[in-house]
Amino acid sequence: MNFDDLNISDEIKKAIVDMGFKKTTPIQKAVIPQALSGKDIMGQAQTGTGKTVAFGIPILEKIFIPDKSPQAIILCPTRELCIQVADEIAKIGNKIKKLKILAVYGGQPIGKQTRVLKKGVHIVVGTPGRVIDHIERKNLDLIGVESVVLDEADEMLDMGFRDDIELILHNTPKQRQTLLFSATIPEEVKKIAQKYQNNPKFIKIASNKRNIPKITQFSFKTSKKTKFEDLCKLIDAWNVKHGLVFCNTKNGVDFVVKHLKKNGYSADSIHGDMTQKVRDKVMNKFRNGNIHILVATDVAARGIDVENIDVVINYDIPQNPEIYIHRIGRTARAGNKGNAFSLVTPQDEYYMINIKKNSNVKISQRSVPSLEEIDYIKNKNIIGKAIKSIRNDDLSEYIKIIENNSSGDISSVEIAASLLKMVREN
Repeated sequence: MNFDDLNISDEIKKAIVDMGFKKTTPIQKAVIPQALSGKDIMGQAQTGTGKTVAFGIPILEKIFIPDKSPQAIILCPTRELCIQVADEIAKIGNKIKKLKILAVYGGQPIGKQTRVLKKGVHIVVGTPGRVIDHIERKNLDLIGVESVVLDEADEMLDMGFRDDIELILHNTPKQRQTLLFSATIPEEVKKIAQKYQNNPKFIKIASNKRNIPKITQFSFKTSKKTKFEDLCKLIDAWNVKHGLVFCNTKNGVDFVVKHLKKNGYSADSIHGDMTQKVRDKVMNKFRNGNIHILVATDVAARGIDVENIDVVINYDIPQNPEIYIHRIGRTARAGNKGNAFSLVTPQDEYYMINIKKNSNVKISQRSVPSLEEIDYIKNKNIIGKAIKSIRNDDLSEYIKIIENNSSGDISSVEIAASLLKMVREN
């Protein structure tokens, strides 16, 4: 379906063209007409499927600009996602004159947000905690809200935001439209839907697997006793320069980072217990390449969009296949290739079988490389890069240098071997 086929305003159509979109994604095709008709939606879809546009267009179609009180509120689990969603909706609505959108989240001075709210805002995008804060300070009145969006609902509930979400919903009119989106639909999400939605239309979009063929996926048998040592072997064997390691718990993250640092690796962590300021600092270091290994929980990793992650390692296996797809999708971005490795203990084997069965992905089983094999892999990788350079680069000047320094007792092969040794030891 083309966006031109939708019953939406010319301003939004022009903005969509400026954004480079012509055809709707599956979730946009399924959600937009239903949401425009006023129906409540429960959508199951991954990040990257275009769901912000799917709920953003129906919200913007209902906004009455002369009314400067909040008419829509969008709840997101993290600051990063808040900013991302607010920016995307601003792009969709940038042809609508005098439209005001505000992102509210912790880690930013509340006074600045308060001043903007007092001047008048049509759409608020916020984390539950900061939205509650503004409600309690009488900065935010939701009595005029017509649309509520719960984005990444499963993650918000995992982070313990259920009471906050319910309090926010109680502060909105009962006749509102409620759009709920979640990568997974566990019982907690179903309960929220049953309690706060009116006969919602359930829409499920299959995981976007277009990038998966670019990701080489291996599973490695391990044990609880040797798992950390095996993690180090994988990092060494693939000479990881920009790796993301996933653990299922905050305690797991703390353990892995502590021991990686002890073993001399450039590593740091992000999880939900950290302040936003600390998380931003760590993320900037990771983006800039000052940290080689970032260890994270799924919740903290929401909103991370770093193009050059070469390896994703599942230190802990997720219990849900869709979370696995979401994790490995962090690599192979922007046309790059990537690797996804999973350390599988005997206790994890059921979850791994379930992932293979339900995700339709090819995961080859390998043995964790020995120290001798790590040496071989490292040498092979360097030689592979050298061969690629021989085929693609002009090396004439360098060949002359090697030839001029070769003699009866020192061959060019020996010089190459010495250079390989220097590269390996550096």
